[in-house]
Amino acid sequence: MAVSAADVKALRDKTGAGMMDCKKALESSDGDMEKAITFLREKGIMSATKKSSREAKEGIIHTYVHPGSRIATMVEINCETDFVARNESFQTLARDIAMQVAATKPLAVERADVPQEAAEKEMDIFRNQALNEGKPAQIVERIVQGRLEKFYQENCLLEQPFIRDTDKTVKDLITDAVATLGENIVVRRFIRYELGSE
Repeated sequence: MAVSAADVKALRDKTGAGMMDCKKALESSDGDMEKAITFLREKGIMSATKKSSREAKEGIIHTYVHPGSRIATMVEINCETDFVARNESFQTLARDIAMQVAATKPLAVERADVPQEAAEKEMDIFRNQALNEGKPAQIVERIVQGRLEKFYQENCLLEQPFIRDTDKTVKDLITDAVATLGENIVVRRFIRYELGSE
């Protein structure tokens, strides 16, 4: 069954689950919202969002050096307990996110971390592009907002498609890990080094 984007958004707003999880839940329940919520609860995905308010002070700093030693990343990922920090699934998640940073060069973990002046600079560029393309003045701002949305999806780590499964975002990957491990998980920060670049 085809599921509308509006239904996916409505389910996401109700449950806080990832977009792909919401789509899957609606498809498996023939678009029935209540059945989709039950589906998410049974999979443990809904409970993951409730854990997001809990403090995450433990965790690890994971480093990844790309073959050839020209790119290296360091990622701090936090959880609630040292026990989970030592768990193999958590370590794998940290490695996957460090590899994601190496491959995709994100600017920030999430939208709130993108400096306001950087966002405004991009908006000016998008505005000038739209005007240079001859777009009508009344729709330029809509075009700018659409392109800014795409900019965030490409440059904010949590919104990027996961390199090993592009049907999921990095945020979906973390949500799955929270459901599995039973603790809040937060990507605190990252740094990426590339030989010869500043």
